[in-house]
Amino acid sequence: MQCYRIFLLFTLSLISGCQSSFGPQGLENTHPAYNQAIAKTLNEQMLLNLVRSRYRDNTYFLDVGSVTASLSLTASAGINTELDLGPNGNLIMPNVGFGYSQTPTLSYTPLRGEDFLKSILSPIPLESILVMTQSGWSIQRVFGICMERINDLNNAPSASGPTPDFEPKYRQFKKLLTLLRELQSAGLIEMGLDTDTAKLQIHFVGNGRYRKKLEKLRELLKLKSTIHRFNISSNFLEQKPNQWNVRTRSIAGILFYLSQNVEVPKEHKLKGWVNTTYTHDGNLFEWHNTPAGELFTVKSSKTEPGNASVAVYYRGHWFYIADDDLQSKSTFMLLLQLFNLQAGQTHYSGPTLTLPVGGH
Repeated sequence: MQCYRIFLLFTLSLISGCQSSFGPQGLENTHPAYNQAIAKTLNEQMLLNLVRSRYRDNTYFLDVGSVTASLSLTASAGINTELDLGPNGNLIMPNVGFGYSQTPTLSYTPLRGEDFLKSILSPIPLESILVMTQSGWSIQRVFGICMERINDLNNAPSASGPTPDFEPKYRQFKKLLTLLRELQSAGLIEMGLDTDTAKLQIHFVGNGRYRKKLEKLRELLKLKSTIHRFNISSNFLEQKPNQWNVRTRSIAGILFYLSQNVEVPKEHKLKGWVNTTYTHDGNLFEWHNTPAGELFTVKSSKTEPGNASVAVYYRGHWFYIADDDLQSKSTFMLLLQLFNLQAGQTHYSGPTLTLPVGGH
């Protein structure tokens, strides 16, 4: 009888112990791991597509459609008896078996098709720009990568595609961004939707200390000096004294623009794998001087970097964003948010790739 009690207590302790792998504690053990793995791979996918854009290779996106983790428990118990003719009589031995398994299943959805292509090739809506500037992002960062042109000021429009042969126009636009950032930091810029006209507007609050900066801004944009409130429109055929005419980039255009700041290994340049941009007097053009270049850099290394925030291996080299490069990390985060905001509006109903992942 004592053996039965020991056997029963042993079995119950095993079963109760394995309960930690299920229920709330099971969620605590698996949820952070899946969350970190998905975030890491999506970051790597975006960086990989940036590098691909620099090399004029096709980009491709996969979305994690679903994650299903099935946990199963198995247990067995029995009694082995042996007949013993000695003084101890019959020998009774418990036989206990226990096991559990976890079977994760991941479903990937390829982001492609007409709707997806339209979403990444279409200019980012002005409303999305407004959302970003009102959610704490620097107007210099948002306008610097999203805006391709404001009135007659160009922000490297030729960089919205494969690397151009000659330097783009950007210097006057860069001056505009510096003024906008100073005015935003001083709390002198307000952006919003006019409920009466349903038009997006930008309003400069009058301030004597910054009067000269406001005058310089109006001068750059060729606006009347007596106006403080302006409509923002994407219609360049409609020229009005109280209106900013703007052209925004698409997600694809932003990818190309930022990809110009991917550090290409010297041997790749010698092999002709990337295009080289020159100034009009024949010198090498430095992309880090552009509005995007000041805010974003992807480094390269022959060996795996030890200080990378995100890194991918491509064409025999590592490409990465340094963990202490806060400017580049912020711009990369903004890119991911813009991509999710723009591409997240599409619903792809095509086939998905479902993969079982080895569990334990």
